[in-house]
Amino acid sequence: MTVFLSTLNQLAFLFTLIAVGYLLAKLRILPENAAKTLAKLENTVFIPALVLGTFIENFTVERISSAWKLLLISVALTLICVPVAILISKCVTKDRYIQNIYTYGLAFSNFGFMGNAVVSALFPEIFFEYLLFTLPFWTVIYLWGVPVLLLGDNGQQQSLKDRLRSFLNPMFIAMLIGMIIGLTKMPLPGFLVSVVDTCSLCMSPVAMLLTGITVCSISFRRTFTDLRIYAVSLIRLVALPLLFVAVAQFVPFSKSIYTCALCVLAMPLGLNTIVIPSALGKDTSVASGMAVISHLLSLLTIPVIFALFG
Repeated sequence: MTVFLSTLNQLAFLFTLIAVGYLLAKLRILPENAAKTLAKLENTVFIPALVLGTFIENFTVERISSAWKLLLISVALTLICVPVAILISKCVTKDRYIQNIYTYGLAFSNFGFMGNAVVSALFPEIFFEYLLFTLPFWTVIYLWGVPVLLLGDNGQQQSLKDRLRSFLNPMFIAMLIGMIIGLTKMPLPGFLVSVVDTCSLCMSPVAMLLTGITVCSISFRRTFTDLRIYAVSLIRLVALPLLFVAVAQFVPFSKSIYTCALCVLAMPLGLNTIVIPSALGKDTSVASGMAVISHLLSLLTIPVIFALFG
C-alpha cells in the first residue's frame, strides 16, 4: 500500500502540472509557439543537464563494469517490442498511417519525458542505470522509428547518413561529456555544478507542462469514443508490463534491471507521434487521443503495477 500511495502521489503531482499546461493553452494565456519553445528548452537544455549531471556522478569504472548485462537485456527487449508492436497495429487497423502511429506508440513508450520524471522521483538510486537501459530504444528510434514510421509516408525518408547524424543531439553529447568527466573525475567549478543541478530540476515540470499544452488541441469527443485507442493504450500500459513480469518469473533479473525494464514498459505512449507529424502538417487526432487516454489511464495503472510487481 505504501508503494501504491507514494507512486500515486508522485503521478498526481506530475498530472497536476499537465493540467496546468492544458489550462494555460486552453485559456490562450500562452503564445501559440509555446509548445515549440518549451520543447526546444527541454531537449537542448533541461534533459541534457539531467543526463550530464547523472553521468558525471555515476559513470565510474565500478558502475559500468556490469553495464553490459543492462544493455543486453535492453537490446533483447527492444527486439521483442518492435515486431510485437507491428503485429498488433496491423490487427487493429488497415490504415497505413495509423498503423505506423500505433506501432511507434506500442514499441516506444514515453520513457523519456514521463519515464525520466517518474524514475528520478521514485527510484533515484537507479536513474543512471535507467538512462543506460533506454539507449538501445533511443538508437532504434533514431534509426527506424522516426525516419520510417513518422516520416516515411511523407516522402521524407532519411538516408543512413542523416539517421546517424541525428545522434549528434544535445542529450547524447551531454552523455558523452558526462562519461569523460565521470571517468576522469575532472573537478568542475562550483557555479557550473549549480547550473547543471538547477537546470536538471526543471526537466520534469517543463516536460509535464509541455504534455498538457500538446494535447490541448484534440477533440475529446472523438478521442473518448475511439475504442481502438483504449485497446492500444491498455496493451501498452498493462499487457506488455504483465508479460514481462511473467517472463521475469523464469529469468533471474537483478533488481535494477527488473525495475528499469518495468519502468520502460509501464509508461504511457510517447509524444513524438504528435510533435513530429504536427510539424509536417499531418493529422494528429489519433496520436493525441492515444497520448491523452494512455496518460490518464497510467495514473492508475502505474501505481497498481509497481505496488503489485515493483
